[in-house]
Amino acid sequence: MIVDKRDFEFLFQWLDMDGLLSRQRFASHDREVVNAVIELATRLGENDLAPHLRAWDSSEPQLDLDGNVTVLPSVAGGVRKIAEAGIFAMVFDETHGGLQLPHLVYVSALGILMAGNLGTASFTLLTVGNARLLANYASPAQIATFAEPQIAGVAMGTMRLSEPHAGSSLGDILARAVLEGEDRYGARYRLTGSKMWISAGDHDVTDNIVHLVLAKVPAPDGHVAQGTRGISLFIVPKILPDGTINDVAVAGLNHKMGYRALPNCALNFGEGKSMPGGEAGAIGWRVGEVGQGLPQMFQMMNEARISVGLAGAMLANRGYQMSRDYALERTQGRRIGAAVGAQVPIIEHADVRRMLLAQKAIGQGALALVLFSARLLDDEKTATTAEDRAAAASLLALLTPATKTWPSEWAQHSLHLALQVYGGAGYSQDFEIEQLYRDNRLNPIHEGTTGIQGLDLISRKLRRDGGIAFAALAERIRATIAKVGVGSSLSAVALAVGDALSEFEQAVAILLAEAEDAVALAHGSPVLAAFGHLVVGWLWLDQAILAEALLAIQDRRFDTAFLNGRIRACRYFAEAELPQMKTWLVPVLARSDLIFAAPIDEF
Repeated sequence: MIVDKRDFEFLFQWLDMDGLLSRQRFASHDREVVNAVIELATRLGENDLAPHLRAWDSSEPQLDLDGNVTVLPSVAGGVRKIAEAGIFAMVFDETHGGLQLPHLVYVSALGILMAGNLGTASFTLLTVGNARLLANYASPAQIATFAEPQIAGVAMGTMRLSEPHAGSSLGDILARAVLEGEDRYGARYRLTGSKMWISAGDHDVTDNIVHLVLAKVPAPDGHVAQGTRGISLFIVPKILPDGTINDVAVAGLNHKMGYRALPNCALNFGEGKSMPGGEAGAIGWRVGEVGQGLPQMFQMMNEARISVGLAGAMLANRGYQMSRDYALERTQGRRIGAAVGAQVPIIEHADVRRMLLAQKAIGQGALALVLFSARLLDDEKTATTAEDRAAAASLLALLTPATKTWPSEWAQHSLHLALQVYGGAGYSQDFEIEQLYRDNRLNPIHEGTTGIQGLDLISRKLRRDGGIAFAALAERIRATIAKVGVGSSLSAVALAVGDALSEFEQAVAILLAEAEDAVALAHGSPVLAAFGHLVVGWLWLDQAILAEALLAIQDRRFDTAFLNGRIRACRYFAEAELPQMKTWLVPVLARSDLIFAAPIDEF
């Protein structure tokens, strides 16, 4: 079993799946359809993906002498099975061949696939993000030719931002796009330059790969602007609509410590090796207007960040399941006070229980955060009033740095605890837990490192609007706290969440009052850690309130142990995790300049 389907049933209840399905966009679907999707994803994950998890860890993608990348046949077959099941098409309009299911359902299905096999499942998130961007910004001809094949799963997609010298500093990219003319797909350009760290940049899963590429467009006088001005977005397919191979070459593969099913490529445009007559420059078509590349690409990046958080959450949950099962089976030692007798399962030992409870609180809390964000994606587009749609968009933007970072960072801690439960056996290759630990290590890095997400939270999400979005979130948190009745077993949790909110509000007031951005930004990562803990603590409290209510009415869908388990995990998070916020916020509350004032020569 790769997931506990009761977790999704409970979270769907908490997130009001029935209310979501009542909206016009989703009118052709009901809970039976949703349940069927979850069952389908579970079968795919268990039967078609999980069996080759270990195989791709030891058999990386290969680059042949002709510049072609091949992946393990079972990986390619698994991706094709996902396509045949319609997973790629879930969130798209029916007019584009989609199923018009909620993001909440798609993200849940993708998460189940990730629990079975992260590397194979991740081809999906890149392709769906690529096609979603095109569906929102491209012309009808571009959508029909380049997005709809991805929706059908017969072409894959990538996003190409980073360059070897620039990394996340996108204003420093050197890729160039020179206007060549117009055709039925729009303004056609010739692109030259290099891109680095491109996931699924080349492979043999599908014949065609649709690349979305950021490049700078020179001014009419040939001048290329500094910074982000002129950065535009281009569709650069591996195979052009007329069947010609485009001028895109794989310069090499990056060999990773984990996450190896998904090839990571260095790519060059403009070598001229494959174009008729040897003419250099990859052919690409501009999406939208010149200079709009970054705003367009940020839609794909933000949705990818939710998917990265999902990957962390599912690896944490999978690791918890593995270590729990191991703890139930592995016998070692005896109960306290018993010098003789049969050895007991290690779950009988208090410290093992502590580690399991911590994993449960982290993994299930992370999944709640990601699915809550997926629900906000749906609300942003389909809520019944403009005010509700705007509120959802604002809250989603505020939460996105935490949705990406908190699950990925804390999954690593959770997997550390899972390894510890296994003991020396976990450090060996006899068990998959060591692979999950390595696979997750990428999640805090890609789609914006933890430090970049901390900068985003402070500069864009808190300081830019003067804390308005956070103030709205604080009101929601207080409303949840107010739902806890007198005598509830959750009274202490409500008090802990309230204290955490007050502490964070003090920190926000100081960050907003700081005159210099640089001084405020020195606290980015610890403030983001504290924010993530606050949000997860709030969501745990809200879930536990539901669990108490379901216990009171003896809801037959969930047994007593399941509901009590969620309440206990909530209480653990409030008791053991929330107090850590104080440590992270101490420098902010003290208005410390220790970090920013440190001379470089002291390092």
